[in-house]
Amino acid sequence: MRVFLTGGTGFIGANLARLLLQQGYKVTTLVRPDSCLYNLQSLDVELVEGDLNDPGLTSKMQDCQVLFHVAACYSLWQRDRHLLHHSNVLGTRNILRCARKANIERTVYTSSVAAIGVGKNGQSVDETHQSPVARLIGYYKKSKYYAEQEAISATRLGQDIVIVNPTTPIGGWDIKPTPTGEIIVRFLRRKMPFYVDTGLNLIDVQDVAWGHLLALEKGRTGDRYILGNKNLTLKQILHKLAHITDLKAPKNQIPYWIPYAVAWIDEKILASLGKKPSISLDGVRMSRQKMFYNPDKAVTQLGLPQSSIDMALENAVHWFQQSIP
Repeated sequence: MRVFLTGGTGFIGANLARLLLQQGYKVTTLVRPDSCLYNLQSLDVELVEGDLNDPGLTSKMQDCQVLFHVAACYSLWQRDRHLLHHSNVLGTRNILRCARKANIERTVYTSSVAAIGVGKNGQSVDETHQSPVARLIGYYKKSKYYAEQEAISATRLGQDIVIVNPTTPIGGWDIKPTPTGEIIVRFLRRKMPFYVDTGLNLIDVQDVAWGHLLALEKGRTGDRYILGNKNLTLKQILHKLAHITDLKAPKNQIPYWIPYAVAWIDEKILASLGKKPSISLDGVRMSRQKMFYNPDKAVTQLGLPQSSIDMALENAVHWFQQSIP
């Protein structure tokens, strides 16, 4: 079976591409002309150039039976709101329309828990939860919500689409890196003297890849599945990194207003003067929430693996040590 994969150059997509090849699938990967192909080097995949909003994607999918739509624009900068809508919402609408025309048999769409929102006071939530869109912090989360609505609308037109909502993956091939990968990199460089009171649900990125494949095989059309594992505070994550690396974890928690003030100056003043901001306002606002989730549905219905988070963090540390100067 041949699959059409978007986002193969990214973190989740690169791990999914490797798993698909290991399981005997043939993989065609959509890449932009300016894409960094580091994550796909030496892989036996067919590369086709294009963009999510390219109306000619139908012809590029003709020989494929399955679509994994993993690609998304990720940014927490408020200035990127139009780019986020164009890529995540309009791009999802276009590629699903092209998949329908190409007679793709089944699609697995990679949404995010960002589209689901968060529970009150750090409460863990599942797929049945939905925060009002107005309460989703930042344009990225809103764009993922509206992109997921595009997938749901497409199922009403008869398309066979399963939705997966990864939490916070960790592991190898985090090339950009992701915000959580950036935490690990900053920790390794000893540039994290303080921490904020926040929390995340972590999952091994290889389990996320398996979650996609299991969703293809077992997922119910129109359903969404949280691909997650363990809820941890940032303080707990940093202590795990300290145990892995023998480096000291930061001892002091920083008040919320300090990074917020820095982010406000960065985005509202320095960015307008042409300087690159270092901290995003939306990122700081998100840090006030504990983003905890319950993956039981995916574990029970799909058989989602729950690999050791300590081992996943260790794998991420080793990958960054070897790959990041």
